[in-house]
Amino acid sequence: QVQLVESGGGLVQAGGSLRLSCAASGSIVRLNAMGWYRQAPGKQREMVAVITRGGSANYADSVKGRFTISRDNAKNTMALQMNSLKPEDTAVYYCNADVLRTFSDDYGSYWGQGTQVTVSS
Repeated sequence: QVQLVESGGGLVQAGGSLRLSCAASGSIVRLNAMGWYRQAPGKQREMVAVITRGGSANYADSVKGRFTISRDNAKNTMALQMNSLKPEDTAVYYCNADVLRTFSDDYGSYWGQGTQVTVSS
């Protein structure tokens, strides 16, 4: 089994910063693309930032210039540095990864349980 665990969420005032982390564990041979997604109550889950195994990143327009995604392939971890936070960033943030499992030829998509980020005015 594969587990993804997020951490680092919390309450912060507008203009502040938070750093989210995601740790992958279990029957993992390799992590391919990874990403951060977020979902506010009553809204669809949306992509925040994605990153390839080689480190190429793409960001949602709403966070570009404020958020930075990174990963450590040796540690099977990923992070999201969030600066200049706005109230509209309030959501549950989820870690996602395409995982090559032991004895498998293909990648499967896995999700963490999420971490709450709340930005106050």
